[in-house]
Amino acid sequence: MAVYSLTGFSLVSLLSFGYLSWDWMKPSLVADVATDPMEKSLPPAFARPPHIIFILTDDQGYHDVGYHGSDIQTPTLDRLAAEGVKLENYYIQPICTPSRSQLITGRYQIHTGLQHSIIRPRQPNCLPLDQVTLPQKLQEAGYSTHMVGKWHLGFYKKECLPTRRGFDTFLGSLTGNVDYYTYDNCDGPGVCGYDLHEGEDVAWDQSGKYSTFLYAQRVSKILASHNPKEPIFIYVAFQAVHTPLQSPKEYIYRYRSMGNVARRKYAAMVTCMDEAVKNITWALKKYGYYDNSVIVFSTDNGGQTFSGGSNWPLRGRKGTYWEGGVRGIGFVHSPLIKRKRRTSWALVHITDWYPTLVSLARGNLSNVPDLDGYNVWPAISEGKESPRTEILHNIDPLYNHAKYGSLEDGFGIWNTAVQASIRVGEWKLLTGDPGYSDWIPPQTLTNFPGSWWNLERLTDGLRKSVWLFNITADPYERYDLSDQRPDVVRTLLARLVHYNRTAIPVRYPAENPRAHPDFNGGAWGPWASEDDGEDWEGGREPLKSRNKKKKCKICKLRSFFRKLNTRLMSNRI
Repeated sequence: MAVYSLTGFSLVSLLSFGYLSWDWMKPSLVADVATDPMEKSLPPAFARPPHIIFILTDDQGYHDVGYHGSDIQTPTLDRLAAEGVKLENYYIQPICTPSRSQLITGRYQIHTGLQHSIIRPRQPNCLPLDQVTLPQKLQEAGYSTHMVGKWHLGFYKKECLPTRRGFDTFLGSLTGNVDYYTYDNCDGPGVCGYDLHEGEDVAWDQSGKYSTFLYAQRVSKILASHNPKEPIFIYVAFQAVHTPLQSPKEYIYRYRSMGNVARRKYAAMVTCMDEAVKNITWALKKYGYYDNSVIVFSTDNGGQTFSGGSNWPLRGRKGTYWEGGVRGIGFVHSPLIKRKRRTSWALVHITDWYPTLVSLARGNLSNVPDLDGYNVWPAISEGKESPRTEILHNIDPLYNHAKYGSLEDGFGIWNTAVQASIRVGEWKLLTGDPGYSDWIPPQTLTNFPGSWWNLERLTDGLRKSVWLFNITADPYERYDLSDQRPDVVRTLLARLVHYNRTAIPVRYPAENPRAHPDFNGGAWGPWASEDDGEDWEGGREPLKSRNKKKKCKICKLRSFFRKLNTRLMSNRI
């Protein structure tokens, strides 16, 4: 695919004409909805534990929701957010596994050993078995727990599966991305398998059903069969809108005027997901759950800009520690909220949902010490100050070290070649290589010129290893203050040193050939026994499957994006 030039238009002109300077508080984008004076009186203290529905979307960009000024139609999300509390100072992680692990454990990834990359299909790795998960705590509190959608927290042993980690039922995929219809996933040429599971069995019979529809239908079925007088927790981890870009044709037709093909397909997938959320909300009301329910909506990381996503006006994209990679779309919708219809600027992180939801469920947190999350329900429901004052975005000792970083640049206390990022109060510090640092307007996306990055990236970005921003005053990360405020840099580096002393070793084992789907009947699934350790070297080269192999579109996409990244990197130098 060629990368087309955008005639007469560049990032320089964007900066010059002030396109990156629209008011962060502009009413049409994130402002509060006026409270109706006739609104019913606030609900009393919960008479019984609330039903909890946690909806997580995949690779949805910060700009890709209607109430952030998007060109994508999301009427359901807009309405739910407007009637609830929008979280506009909400942070997630830059890629899939880290966000999901921190949601499920309430701990930073440096405290689970998952601080590097994602869990790959052939790795003997999963969420550490000694971690007490969020659904396990809710089970202890008397909840029925169900998961629908993408797991991506490892599956090499049966002990790693969702049904062994606190969920009563599970329908979804175990790996990171699958075909939306066939549920095939390829982890390299010829390493392909089916990935849709019902409980601990392969759900061969569900092939051909579009996953967004399938998952919403499953949620409705769970609600229809459960007693609304008994508390329920449903974790809905949509595959949407991760690649491959696939959507029913009728949704694509709505965006036929979009010239950018990737953006058109992506927009269709977002709108389809929005309608799935509408159906889930309708089921909550139909079956008698809604009045005692809490709906949490969250993205898992920033949008992937060369796959149709947009994080405008934020800097960066998925996989980076710029705001475009870690600032998420988030809101809470519930009749139980005391101060509804407003925007909250309280600092919230994805680790906070663990203690917040367990507290709402009247669960016991005393036996899970040293959580990194906080109970932020008073900040969300009542508008109180957030107990959180800082966020460790991550410390990744295995990521490629920055060429120009050194211990000397880190005041002798921190090697600035190491990829790390932290926010303390209004300040944000990045060291090492934070990832691509471009600002990409939504109307350009994959039609950007050959040089995607901005002038800062081309001139001094490659020779830097420390950045400092006042995120409150400069949410777009345009003004690096590291030279002007070395005192703040040193203070935040000391916080990184503090966190690094508490980190456990990275869990990132080598891939094992025994994981090949051909050893598992053509499907991805557990392949190691209970006695096999993570360094297990057993197995042999996989035999050819007796079943005719299907072509894997995802393999072709991955190959394409690898080649594209290589080309971009070579052009950058």
